[in-house]
Amino acid sequence: MGMDRGTVVFDLDGTLADTAADLIAAANACFESRGLGRLLDPAADAEIAFHGGRAMLRAGYARVPADTLLPPDAEEVDFPRLLSFYDDCLADSTRLYDGVEPALHALAAEGFRLAICTNKPLALAEKLLSALNVREQFSGMIGADSLPVRKPDPRPYRAAVAQAGGEVSRSFLLGDTETDVKTARAAGVRVSLIGFGPEGAGISRLSPDHVLNRFADLPALAREWLA
Repeated sequence: MGMDRGTVVFDLDGTLADTAADLIAAANACFESRGLGRLLDPAADAEIAFHGGRAMLRAGYARVPADTLLPPDAEEVDFPRLLSFYDDCLADSTRLYDGVEPALHALAAEGFRLAICTNKPLALAEKLLSALNVREQFSGMIGADSLPVRKPDPRPYRAAVAQAGGEVSRSFLLGDTETDVKTARAAGVRVSLIGFGPEGAGISRLSPDHVLNRFADLPALAREWLA
């Protein structure tokens, strides 16, 4: 490896890959099993999907007619079922964003360490990255259940950097939600958000340090921030 050029830490859902359609399919499977129909739309509700399983369940329940009785424990019952449905369909329509693979190869070739810090359960994150053929690119890998806490707590971020063999002071986060901004602020590092997700350029409302409009620009950003 030579000298440590620094570590680039990635969120997964909505950052490296567009996972929304498969996530929403899993949530809709829960709703359909309750006879509620498909309450979420894969395109219109993509932003909700990137906030995770519980966010999708709550959004769906909120659309149920007022006279439909939902059990008070619906979310607790449906969340593990959602993860199970998702496990079966997680790579059906999910694809890496344009330019991810060349950007990862370019970063690695320049000596940057690469890590994942996601609020997706670790086994599902491992399975998805393997299905997308990029798992071996990452030397650090922290999921929702790797530690007792999750993002925006800074500890998972620090753990991801450490697992990759890097130092937090020479790292930054690439993400797509307010959770990622809060995580970076808590860890004392810079954060770039992708500018081509469901919100597009509107993501700048979260005041990240940078908005990444295409993955081809990531190696130059890494050199600028970490070199």
